Amino acid sequence: MVITNAKIYTMAGKIIENGYVVFDRVIQDVGDMKDRHGDSDFDARGAVLLPGFIDAHTHLGMCEDSLGFEGDDCNEMTDPCTAHLRAIDAVNALDLGFSEALSAGITTVLTGPGSANPIAGQIAALKTYGQCVDEMIIKAPAAIKLALGENPKTVYHEKKAAPSTRMATAAIIREQLAKTMEYMEKRRVNGKDKPAYDAKLEALSMLFDKGLPAHIHAHRADDIFTAIRLAGEFGIHYSIVHCTQGYLAASQLKEKGVSAFCGPLITDRSKPELKDSNPSTPGVLSAAGVKTAIVTDHPVIPIQYLPLCAGLAVREGMDYFEALKSITVNPAEICGIADRVGSIQPGRDADLVLFDGDPLALTSKPIMVIAGGRIIR
Repeated sequence: MVITNAKIYTMAGKIIENGYVVFDRVIQDVGDMKDRHGDSDFDARGAVLLPGFIDAHTHLGMCEDSLGFEGDDCNEMTDPCTAHLRAIDAVNALDLGFSEALSAGITTVLTGPGSANPIAGQIAALKTYGQCVDEMIIKAPAAIKLALGENPKTVYHEKKAAPSTRMATAAIIREQLAKTMEYMEKRRVNGKDKPAYDAKLEALSMLFDKGLPAHIHAHRADDIFTAIRLAGEFGIHYSIVHCTQGYLAASQLKEKGVSAFCGPLITDRSKPELKDSNPSTPGVLSAAGVKTAIVTDHPVIPIQYLPLCAGLAVREGMDYFEALKSITVNPAEICGIADRVGSIQPGRDADLVLFDGDPLALTSKPIMVIAGGRIIR
């Protein structure tokens, strides 16, 4: 298929004011109309073409639409360390949220366990189109979810178990990472006398031997600094999820080269850690040089409102182009899937979204969504 006469935000270079894209399941060619000769399947007439949007922190398909306990597979609140749990074993790919995401131009999500446990499990990067989760996987696991702050200590305080303090939460993470390093060393040197298989330590070993990132839930600045401290002790790659008080830690995040997932931005201050939540935070972090993605934390904010969150960040001071990057190329790069999604360039998946107005405006809806090279809207 060929789309012509579009204003193309490739997210891989300059904006093409009047361009074309050729694609089947993947993008074959993109360029300026002055270099284009041949037929067109769709004349965009100046509409804005973007790569499909990416929401890098959700619980999509794990906290199912319109259901209570029977559809809630987000938190296994029985063990502070559940590193071996896999999001793909819980996702219902037929959940209504997937079709709502797709209709809004969101073609890729990261979904995974919640923040009840200090070590929660494995996050998956998925397409939002398909019926079977195994056929929707871009990368699984894409990250290991860790959590600091209020949520773990609240859950286990109610059980009269550890962790009931921030100290214990950090100590559990530190202990498990140290055990993982010891397990890996024994596995390496002991030949036939390798240690007994440990599913949790095997999962955590991916942080070390495969360079899998940790996505660390942290709202308050002190928890952000604890995340920096823990990751530094073990030399693991990581991003901060939520980063509510990130504006107080922007210089430290920049110095350490740490990226941030900001959100949810459209929500009430439902717990003490959110008392300083402010939609200006993504702009502050971005301006400080921190690679920033905007997220919904679906179902906290319904996933289809991701572009509105980016628009709100622009209203509160974020650079417009940086806001577009925060829901396209930035999350793709942070999550290690930029070879597939997040930009319009040859070889990338043909996930595209077309708007006849400002894509971040409240009044805008996609006039076309292309997923895997097929028009679905």
